[in-house]
Amino acid sequence: MAPVNVRLNPLGVLIFVMAFLLALLYLFGIPDFFRREQRVSMKELLAVSIELAQRGGLKVKEVHQQHKLSEKVKGLTKEGAKEMLTNGDLESHRAIFYGFSKMYPGIKVVSEEHDNRPVDLNQILSAKTKLDEIEDVIKSDQSMTVSRIAIWIDPLDATQEYTESLTEYVTTMVCVVVDGEPKIGVINRPFTDETVWAWDGYGHSKNLKPAEIAENGSVEKHSIIVSRSHSGAVEQVAKSALGDTVQIISAGGAGYKTLEVIKGSVNAYTHVTLIKKWDICAGNAILNAVGGKMTTLDGDYIDYSPLLDNKNERGLLATVNSKLHYLYLEKIGQKAKELLDKQAKDKPKVNPL
Repeated sequence: MAPVNVRLNPLGVLIFVMAFLLALLYLFGIPDFFRREQRVSMKELLAVSIELAQRGGLKVKEVHQQHKLSEKVKGLTKEGAKEMLTNGDLESHRAIFYGFSKMYPGIKVVSEEHDNRPVDLNQILSAKTKLDEIEDVIKSDQSMTVSRIAIWIDPLDATQEYTESLTEYVTTMVCVVVDGEPKIGVINRPFTDETVWAWDGYGHSKNLKPAEIAENGSVEKHSIIVSRSHSGAVEQVAKSALGDTVQIISAGGAGYKTLEVIKGSVNAYTHVTLIKKWDICAGNAILNAVGGKMTTLDGDYIDYSPLLDNKNERGLLATVNSKLHYLYLEKIGQKAKELLDKQAKDKPKVNPL
């Protein structure tokens, strides 16, 4: 029997080899290239954010009522003010952080606090993904890929005031960021049983009633809310910019101060020293949703991308009216820059050894 000559088709061989290599890559190399990236419902994520902010608030309230704060100093601000840490911070962190880990393991969560203890996520209760208060207000939804989302949480804002039993300033906050921009903000006030939330472009909680400011941004009297624990030179800056008649109100907690701006109790919230992004992200998202603004004192929007520094060192201005914002930005921003430049110039130089 004569031998059979087998001629291989070069094109067929090429296709076979490519298919084999692609199969190997799929199984062992870059599967995410072939699989569709996980997407989440932003409406459901809003519901989860509200429930977890409230869970954290319950922990904060429980620790305080049981007098189990166990407070300690974890550091100092640049101005020398104490940064406190309590069991309330840690218990709230665990409730919120691991709640998100349970519901959305692929989403990056940035928290003010850290916990190295092992946690069994099977013991963490799942959060609700549907709430009537959201359904009553928001009728549409948006699907978003996980890689574009980050979540900033402040488990206990105004810890210093918390240790002093000035609980009206205390909040727990959650902020959902998309491509570095704050989109969903939740601020829970555990000691008054109040939670406000907003989703930029979609709606906000019914109990959130933004103040009405004249279209030209004019106000009868300037009122500025500032930090009571580390205001820096903000009072000096405000009076230099707006005159000695400006009303300066001191309060604790960035979340509380932002809500005071939104309600119209004050015209603006300003800060001229370093502030952490988890302190301001939720308030920023809510302000965006109601037509307000939060920027640095340079007038730039704040980028909350999780890979960037968690510090905002360029000051802060928050208002509920765009024209009023630009007015204060021009006056307060310029004075703050002049003062900070002068302080930097006058700061004693340390000679290297």
